[in-house]
Amino acid sequence: MITRLSRRLVTLHAVTDSLLCMLAFALAYFVRFELPLFEAPKGQPPFAQYLVLIPFIGILVPLAFNLQGAYRLPRIRTRVDDFFSALVSNVMVVVVGLLGTLYYQVYVAGAQAQATGAYEVSRLVWLLYLVLSISLTYASRAVVRIETKRRFDAGVGLKRVLIAGTGNLARHVADKLLEHREFGFEVAGFVDDSAGADTAGYRGLPLHGRIADTGEIIRRERIDQLYVALPLEEHVKMLGLIEVANRECIDVKIAPDILHVIALRARLEDLDGVPLININDVPLQGLNSLVKRIIDISVSAVVLVGLALPFAVIAAIIRLTSPGPVFYRQERMGLDRHPFMVLKFRSMYNDAERETGPVWTRENDPRVTPVGRVLRRFSIDELPQLWNVLLGDMSLVGPRPERPFFVEQFRERVPQYMLRHKVKSGLTGWAQVNDWRGNTSIEKRIECDLYYIENWSFALDFKILWLTVVRVFFHRHAY
Repeated sequence: MITRLSRRLVTLHAVTDSLLCMLAFALAYFVRFELPLFEAPKGQPPFAQYLVLIPFIGILVPLAFNLQGAYRLPRIRTRVDDFFSALVSNVMVVVVGLLGTLYYQVYVAGAQAQATGAYEVSRLVWLLYLVLSISLTYASRAVVRIETKRRFDAGVGLKRVLIAGTGNLARHVADKLLEHREFGFEVAGFVDDSAGADTAGYRGLPLHGRIADTGEIIRRERIDQLYVALPLEEHVKMLGLIEVANRECIDVKIAPDILHVIALRARLEDLDGVPLININDVPLQGLNSLVKRIIDISVSAVVLVGLALPFAVIAAIIRLTSPGPVFYRQERMGLDRHPFMVLKFRSMYNDAERETGPVWTRENDPRVTPVGRVLRRFSIDELPQLWNVLLGDMSLVGPRPERPFFVEQFRERVPQYMLRHKVKSGLTGWAQVNDWRGNTSIEKRIECDLYYIENWSFALDFKILWLTVVRVFFHRHAY
C-alpha cells in the first residue's frame, strides 16, 4: 500500500508540476507582453520563440524537484517543505533556462541573432515565471494535501491493517500508522500469543486473538494488510504469518526487529538476488553531492569577493585592539573523520588556551576580547570559513565541525555521534538555526545533525541558509 500510494503521489506530483510550470511560462509571456502592465521597448517577440522552450521546461521541472528530494516518498512533508521545494526547484529551472538560452544565442544562433536579439528570452518573463510556477506548484500540493485528508477523514479509501506483535516494535508501527493518516491506513488492532494484560487497549486498539487465529481474524475484520512486527527469535511464526497472508490474498509487510541499530535512512539493496538492508544510507551522494559542491564553490567565491573590504576593516580592528594574528587556525574533524584546519577571525587573546587546554567557551568568558565578543555574538568570526568551503574542506550547510579533542570524548559518551561525519561539515547547520550551538546539549545537537543527514535536500539547505540570516541576531548561545 505504501509503495502503491507513493508511486501514485509521485506520478501525480511529477505530471502536475510539469504541466503547471509549462502553463506558468506561457502565462508569464502573456502577462509580460499581452497585458498593458509593462513596456516593451524592443517590441513584442513572437510567441513561437518562447513556445519552443515550454517542452524543455516540462522536462526540467520534475528533474529539478526530484534532484532536491521533493518526490522522496513516503516521507512526511510539511507546508514549509513544500514551499521550499517549489522555490528551489523553480530557481534551478530558471538558472538552467538562462544559461541554456544564452549558450544557444552565443554559440548556436550566431552573431546575427545576438545583434537582433533573436532567441533572447526576457528576464522579466523568467521572473514572472518564477513567481507563477512557485505559486502554482505549491498550490497544487496544498490541494492534494487537503483533498487527501478530507477523503481519509471520511473513511474513504482507507486500508485496514492488522499488526502481528504487541512489543515495542509493534507499538512503534502502530504509532506511525495512527500519526500519519495521509498514508491511508486504519489500524484494526493486534494479534499475538505473548500479549500481557497491559497490551489490550493500547491507544484504543483491540487485541483480536492469538497468531494461530490470524486467518479467521483477517476474514472477520476485513483486513487489507498484515504488518508483522515480531521479535527476531519468533521468525518461525513470521513464516507462518506470511503463508496465512498469501492464502487470504492480502498484502504482508515485515517490520524488521533492527530499528534500535538504524540511525540514518535504511535502504534495501540487491546483491545478485540477495536482499540487503543498508542501515546507514546517506542521500547526499553522487549527482546530489556534485551539484552541492558546485553551489558551494559558486556561492563561497562570490561572497568572499563581496566581503573583501569588510574583511580588511575587521582585520585592521583586530590588529589594532589586540596583539596577535588576525586569523586563528584550529584543527577540526570533517568528512570521514579527516582532519583539516578551520579558519576564523581571532576573537580571543593570543594563546588563550595555554593554561586551560581545550575547553568550551562560556558566557562572559574572560579569554574573549571586546572586539571578539561582538564578532562571536553575530558569528562574524566564522565567515573566513568560506575559504574552507571554497577549498572543499567544508560545505555551506552541514553539521558544525568539532575539535578532535572533543570528538574523542563524545564518541564514547554519545550514541551515533560519529555518524555526523558521514557528510561534510558546514558553515551553518540545522542544529545552529534551532539554537543548539556552542556549550549546549550535545545530544540535542546530534539529534539535529542526524535529522539533517537523513532528510537532506537542496530545499532543506536553502531553508537553513535563510534561517541563518534571519536568526543571526537572535542566537541565545552565541558567546
